[in-house]
Amino acid sequence: MIVAMNKEKKIIHPLKFVMYAACASIVMIFAGLSSAYLVKRNQGNWITYDVPVIFYYSTAIIILSSVTLLLSRRAFINRQMRQYKMWLFFTVVLGFTFVLLQYFGFKELWASGITITRNVSFSFLYVIVGVHALHVLGGVIALLVMYLKSHSRKRKNYDQIYIDLMNTYWHFVDFLWIYLLIFLVYIG
Repeated sequence: MIVAMNKEKKIIHPLKFVMYAACASIVMIFAGLSSAYLVKRNQGNWITYDVPVIFYYSTAIIILSSVTLLLSRRAFINRQMRQYKMWLFFTVVLGFTFVLLQYFGFKELWASGITITRNVSFSFLYVIVGVHALHVLGGVIALLVMYLKSHSRKRKNYDQIYIDLMNTYWHFVDFLWIYLLIFLVYIG
């Protein structure tokens, strides 16, 4: 006797698919930059440098921001909107702080003579860290929009997809930064 089983197909939400495709594209960008970095590093004109200490502080900040975003998501799922807004606000502040610390890191590099045009090794540092900072800044803007929409009296949206997308993206740029910092410290 054949028993027919009704298996539910798991279909990925179209927005999640787009987010995964975007993250894959970003991985390709940084894989290319990392590869080019390794090739150029083996040339004779490469100058080594130390990563600014402030980049370590920014790492702690972005990790903490991932925790606050997880707390925000949990509050959203439990319909604790006051806590959701509070943790989302902290995430926005921490994300902005990360970008600000990156800026101060660049200022410190510039003041010590490590400028983007001085040597190709410095150019790579600026491009790799700068492109990541732009991705984080885009995430901060998205977080800010979410936060402002959470205070809208006209529109109440309890669709979890947006907080899930933000979590995916934010944790992705968090892990990407950790990879880049390790790469620049130990490979650079």
